[in-house]
Amino acid sequence: MANNVRLDDTDRRLLRVLQADGRISNAELADRCNLSPSACSDRVRRLREAGYITGFAALLDPVKVDRGVLIFVEVLLDRTTPEVFDTFAAAARRSPDVLECHMVAGGFDYLIKARVKDLAAWRVFLEEVLVRIPGVRETRTYAVLEEVKSTTQLPV
Repeated sequence: MANNVRLDDTDRRLLRVLQADGRISNAELADRCNLSPSACSDRVRRLREAGYITGFAALLDPVKVDRGVLIFVEVLLDRTTPEVFDTFAAAARRSPDVLECHMVAGGFDYLIKARVKDLAAWRVFLEEVLVRIPGVRETRTYAVLEEVKSTTQLPV
């Protein structure tokens, strides 16, 4: 199955079920998708090999692991050169507090999604890590008051 081949309805059903429950047994997955266990296993293997399935992970309760505060931050760089982009991206990748970092088009350069224990921990990260990255000119922080929707499932 090449990346340029369209997914069929069975592939999409497999992906939907696996997104909802990545620990489902092959036998149950096969049953829920109307396949034999061997055909199911073969399809899942092909989906992994083609890059449609990039991995499996356990989703943790952020509060129970002392990461209950969700923060978004806009980052504006003082110049937009390949070196500044590379330096910033490397620093974001190294930080365990940063869950996501996206280069964006618009009024700022990067949007960061981070999880920390509390606002004091965020302030430490902001002062000791983020604003010390060469090229960072300005940041705007948004603390999340309520997570209205948070999902890892893509519509397929």
